Amino acid sequence: MLHKLEYILRRLLTSLFVLFGVSIITFFLARVVPNDAAVLYIGPKARAEDLARVRIQLGLDKPLPVQYAFYMRDLLHGDLGISIGTKRPVLQEILDRAPATLELLFTGMFLAVLIGIPLGVLSARWQGKPLDVGVRTVSIIGVSIPAFFLGMVLQIVFFRNLHLLPLAGRVTSDLRFTHPIETITHFYVLDTLLTKNWVALKDVLLLLLLPALTLAAYPIGLIARMTRAAMLEVMEQDYIRTARAYGIRDVIITYVYALKNAISPTLTVIGLTIAFALTGTFFVEVIYTWGGLGEFTVRALLNIDYPAIMGITLLGASAYVVINLVVDILQAWIDPRVSLK
Repeated sequence: MLHKLEYILRRLLTSLFVLFGVSIITFFLARVVPNDAAVLYIGPKARAEDLARVRIQLGLDKPLPVQYAFYMRDLLHGDLGISIGTKRPVLQEILDRAPATLELLFTGMFLAVLIGIPLGVLSARWQGKPLDVGVRTVSIIGVSIPAFFLGMVLQIVFFRNLHLLPLAGRVTSDLRFTHPIETITHFYVLDTLLTKNWVALKDVLLLLLLPALTLAAYPIGLIARMTRAAMLEVMEQDYIRTARAYGIRDVIITYVYALKNAISPTLTVIGLTIAFALTGTFFVEVIYTWGGLGEFTVRALLNIDYPAIMGITLLGASAYVVINLVVDILQAWIDPRVSLK
């Protein structure tokens, strides 16, 4: 237990240096773009004295190293600055929009794991058969097709042609008046369950399905391919042959013995795809008008919104660090051969 605690503390310390490096690079890169943040903040027709006042207010009149020192001082106090585009605190913008993004992320990754791992296992079990060829083909398509293109294709097929699923948004406009959602956690699926608003739950799930499938396409392909490769390697081990010689059923060998020992590299891929999907949601949110961090990020990039860009970048980097740490701990817990050093 003490050894694991030392490992976690060491990783956290290393992660602080990583985040510090990310903050330096992002801060200075965001400011080499030839744009005047004061003009973006107050408008292009502002008077010279107003621009000078805003530059002082935003700290833009000071050298870059001093600006960075002030930013880090405020960051340590939980202040990510004021968004140039929305004129609201960046931290508040992130907190308001994070539930929508996280709901989409969790649903997409749930579908990816639920579909990807069984596909990989079946592909390995029926190696060289038509099922294996089909799974590999689907996996290649999933990791190759861009999310924005897949999203538009799904909208055309399921909304325009088949009329089965709604087009975009988190909730339909009519539902806001007929069956309004009582926000408790701001996760609409959870809120409708807690309040037993079944009509709204159905609407939310239907609107969530297409964006989640779009987001899950890449992770499904990656997870299926990694699971298949790990399973094929494990299935050649001596203890698997011994289990078969003892007459143990093939289903038990595959899903109990082989999958347990093959899941470790798949966990690594799942962790990396979760972190990747956090930024991948940005494209999906724009296509489906989701209203999460993705739309806020796109507007921040277009407006050269320095504080918002910094806040979102640090959020993404922190997510990578935390997810990698959790994956390493899970690997050591599931597979005794993995040690935390």
